[in-house]
Amino acid sequence: MIQIRPATLEDSLEITSLFRDTVTHINKKHYSEKQINAWASSADDQEEWKKRIDKYYFIIAEIESNMVGFAYLKNGNYLDGLFVHKDYQRQGIGSKLLRIIESQVMMTDFEILKSDVSKTALPFFDNNYFEVIKKQKKTHKGVIFENYLVEKTL
Repeated sequence: MIQIRPATLEDSLEITSLFRDTVTHINKKHYSEKQINAWASSADDQEEWKKRIDKYYFIIAEIESNMVGFAYLKNGNYLDGLFVHKDYQRQGIGSKLLRIIESQVMMTDFEILKSDVSKTALPFFDNNYFEVIKKQKKTHKGVIFENYLVEKTL
């Protein structure tokens, strides 16, 4: 049974650990080692993660009190992150997090949910009726990444 709850500042270490593990294990089939290392190093900035938890709509998915995923919404309708633990992929966790995010967006009177998604995550978003607006190249810590701007009308 997947439980969803708001994130707290005390969750930040577990969130960053889940983020790092997911990026390094799940995304390696679509990104180089250099790209993965740059992306995963974002977990090092605990203060930035605490700001996200404090400032954004940030939710945690748990199974039997174990964190198995998280998602957060920025600026009312921008999904800035959705990550599922590497050992809990394809069990409905991402879909449940996404449904709650979508509900939150609609409750705040936005009609469109947007996100920048990785090559790895694109099939998930495609299966959840997001449209690719454009393929793009982004630079993170001096490393170029290819990803996609997607959106969904709610």
